Amino acid sequence: MDLLLGKTESELMEFAQETGEAPFRGKQLYQAIYRRRVLDCSQMTELAKPLREKLKATARVTDTAIARVFYSTDGTRRYLLRLGDGQQVETVFIPEEHRDTICISCQVGCAVGCTFCMTAQLGIKRNMTAGEIVSQVLIVLNQVYGPGAAVPHGTNLVLMGMGESFLNYDEVMKAVRIMADEKGLGINPKRVTLSTSGIVPRIYALAKEPVRPRLAVSLSATTDEQRNQLIPLNRRYPLAELMKACREYPLRERERLTFEYVMLDGVNDTDEDARRLVRLVSPIRAKVNLIPHNPAPELPYHSSPMGRILRFQEMLVEHGIPAFIRQPRGQDISAACGQLAARQQAHG
Repeated sequence: MDLLLGKTESELMEFAQETGEAPFRGKQLYQAIYRRRVLDCSQMTELAKPLREKLKATARVTDTAIARVFYSTDGTRRYLLRLGDGQQVETVFIPEEHRDTICISCQVGCAVGCTFCMTAQLGIKRNMTAGEIVSQVLIVLNQVYGPGAAVPHGTNLVLMGMGESFLNYDEVMKAVRIMADEKGLGINPKRVTLSTSGIVPRIYALAKEPVRPRLAVSLSATTDEQRNQLIPLNRRYPLAELMKACREYPLRERERLTFEYVMLDGVNDTDEDARRLVRLVSPIRAKVNLIPHNPAPELPYHSSPMGRILRFQEMLVEHGIPAFIRQPRGQDISAACGQLAARQQAHG
């Protein structure tokens, strides 16, 4: 059976022709799937009933399904999703007063092996397709607001769930282009953030994309020795190469490159670390997100005390670097940053 989600408008027009239909039927399919978020061909009322019956026999919109939803006391939701081959991934919905944030995955597991992240414990199982990546957004919006219902305010998308987005670059960028299309989901690329642990060639590639989301770099260390331990990928793309790519990255007006820095007690949180971070980041129009480490029994780290994080932030701000402390959301349901590991329970 053909899977329709993940196809562009032109690909759906080709699909319509291949099934003996007029090309405009592909445009109708595109509108139904991406604008109205219809995930069942039999519910596409803009199509004639015989065509709906034909589609029902030959195609499916998506194979992604909700396996379980976990609800946090702070309003965050963790979605355990089952893909067509039985693999499971996670998506996190974070409601806020003026916008929602959906944290989506791009791989089943992750190959990078960051030692402070639970997803790394899974290893890499496979890349996700563009359709599987987009399905997370449609399913969550439908589950939160109702199938096809209007979303009352803006939606931010962050590819900071399971996986390294730049190790699945082509499918991720196809998903971004589909989600940004004004004829479909219409999510402004400036509301989409790709996170990378530092795949340097892909940073240069992203710089040339005509539809370009924002870029966040998971830094979390200020020396190669430190970063080799925390993010083993650093041995392939050391700090000097990574920071050179960041300095050369073309920022749009009012855009800042984001550096993510996980605060680990006694590991990377000293005043000297802060001074080194200032030297690394100062030449770049950037901001720094300081992320208190979210604990898990399997991980050997603890979060820096809040007093230490505040001092670290103060040192950055004193040198003109915007620095923000990310408040943990969904910690009680294993939905916070670094905790995603396709858990079947709310607590590990």
